[in-house]
Amino acid sequence: MSLIQATDITKTYSMGDIQVHALAGISFTLNRGDYCAIMGASGSGKSTLMNIIGCLDRPTTGHYQLDAMGVDQLSDDELAHIRNRKIGFVFQQFHLLPQLTATDNVMLPMVYAEVSYEERRQRAEAALVRVGLGDRLQNKPRQLSGGQQQRVAIARAIVNQPVLLLADEPTGALDTQTTEEILHIFGALNASGMTVIMVTHEIEVARNTRRIIWFRDGQILHQNLNPQQLSDVVAAA
Repeated sequence: MSLIQATDITKTYSMGDIQVHALAGISFTLNRGDYCAIMGASGSGKSTLMNIIGCLDRPTTGHYQLDAMGVDQLSDDELAHIRNRKIGFVFQQFHLLPQLTATDNVMLPMVYAEVSYEERRQRAEAALVRVGLGDRLQNKPRQLSGGQQQRVAIARAIVNQPVLLLADEPTGALDTQTTEEILHIFGALNASGMTVIMVTHEIEVARNTRRIIWFRDGQILHQNLNPQQLSDVVAAA
């Protein structure tokens, strides 16, 4: 069953008298449970698409449907509600509040979801245990390694049980061993049924997914690459 349906999505930015066409008629479908990487050169449109998928931006034209709901015409408040309830975000920079413990950082999204304090704490601790930080519940970010901070960020992203997890270069600031640990967590989340979309420029990271969408100049050149086909496409790019 499809989770995402994008139909003829365009995105145009005005820079003075210049029109920049970031996306030029993008159409694709992602099913529930997909594990997908979005790749392409810098400026190819992949981050713009990620922002639209994540309801952080709107298409100029076209139609975007998430979880059987047309979202491109919703109000800002409605989009914020969808982001909080249906989408989890993980970024290259961890965006943790330094004065808060790991548990308190993970509890934050549930404040906006109007979850009771006791349930917030229970769910935050369970999410941290799920990413292997059951012994770091009261640590603040400065007391954690980069990989541990990213685990906290992942726990925060999944604590509201989203239908979609979006990760934008989630391993870009991590070493090789820590990258493998973070990818193992993404794989386990996907195996549990969560849909995962990851923007990455790293071939080895993309090979951990099951489907790769390749961008160039605001268009999708390939949208059903498997990891084995990736090297040939990279070599030809």
